Amino acid sequence: MFQSLSNSLKIPELRNRILFTLGMIIVFRIGTHIPTPGVDGAALLKALPESEIFSFLNMFSGGALRRFSIFALGIAPYINSSIIMQLLVYVIPYFEDLAKNQGEEGRKTINQYTRYGTVLIGALQALGISYMLERVGAVPHAGWAFKFMAVITLTAGTSFIMWLGEQMTSRGIGNGISILITVGILAGLPEAVMQYLAVFKSDDPKDYLAAAALLFIIYITILLIVYVQDGVRKIPVQYAKRVVGRRVYGGQNTYIPLRVNQAGVIPVIFASSILMFPAMIFQWLRGAKFMEPYLANNFVDWLLGVFDYNSFTYLIIYVVLIIFFTYFYTAITFNIQELADNMKKYGGFIPGIRAGQKTVEFLEKTTSRVTFAGGIFLSVIAVIPNLLIKYMSVNFYFGGTALLIVVGVAMDTMRQLESHLVTRNYEGFMKKSKGLR
Repeated sequence: MFQSLSNSLKIPELRNRILFTLGMIIVFRIGTHIPTPGVDGAALLKALPESEIFSFLNMFSGGALRRFSIFALGIAPYINSSIIMQLLVYVIPYFEDLAKNQGEEGRKTINQYTRYGTVLIGALQALGISYMLERVGAVPHAGWAFKFMAVITLTAGTSFIMWLGEQMTSRGIGNGISILITVGILAGLPEAVMQYLAVFKSDDPKDYLAAAALLFIIYITILLIVYVQDGVRKIPVQYAKRVVGRRVYGGQNTYIPLRVNQAGVIPVIFASSILMFPAMIFQWLRGAKFMEPYLANNFVDWLLGVFDYNSFTYLIIYVVLIIFFTYFYTAITFNIQELADNMKKYGGFIPGIRAGQKTVEFLEKTTSRVTFAGGIFLSVIAVIPNLLIKYMSVNFYFGGTALLIVVGVAMDTMRQLESHLVTRNYEGFMKKSKGLR
């Protein structure tokens, strides 16, 4: 890894990409410290709930939510808009045509609709948060003027984060949105370490055992993430020999690499983003006076219990959503029908499997099994924070979700860096070969 970083700094284009990414990260971190106008920071800190779901939201925003900066909404509206658009592709024929038949132009149109959805979702969330701030007394001058200003500020902040992520993806290294989420998580790591040391600071031998056990869990979790992220199911493929003129084509053996975790960290991010809001909405409904004639408080309390971060029902819903999004995202990124058609077109076949529909059925069955294993892996990693909070009173930063995102994004970024290096070396070799001629 360090050798790859050293080599990348020697290539001007790669060096510029890395520096651009670092510059955008600095801009993002500066924005998380710019306060939203009209909010009393001291009163807000006193009114903020000390709940797991709030800590989870704050972790994803890089601390911007607790400081209530202009980036307080974080990247969640963009993620939710992306989920909605990807679902609409399978529901509405117009979007399906854009995705499957319009090529690059269709993808650009879908991305533009995703941006519009981000602005709309961000504005609605900002309006709801402005009501919450006024209710807890964190706004000295409440009223529609503050609500309008808060909606404009927070929506603009989310739109700017979305733009930063897109620019990092196109002009930097790695996936910009994922890197910003990772940076937000890492920004709170020093504070998390201090809290961790405070939990195990006594001279009780049990605390030393608990600290050692936690470090062991973290170590095993990282190893498991790295192992599964690189794990593939290799499906052998043979190509028949073809004679065209005096040349012989084909005849070689290769394989289809089906990754165990084809979807990466996306299912966890999607599931977490969706489950962020029910508890917040029900908490707001319980305190809203206009809802008293329509909803009994005991019913709202029951709903809050269902979506409580440490409840059994929350874990079940969380696992189901992760497995669902694992299958969903794999189906989007891995087109089995197109792969089978290309294999048949170029004379390729899986040993023992007839080309055509039988190949499609075999690949669908195999992919389904591999994807299920990947979904179970993501689910196990994702519920580790709940177990640590319940049994060891340790915060999210040492749990599976944070580690999965950080390690997964780091590995994907390094893979992209390696691919850039291989491409540059190949181009350099070709130039030298041309010069020898």
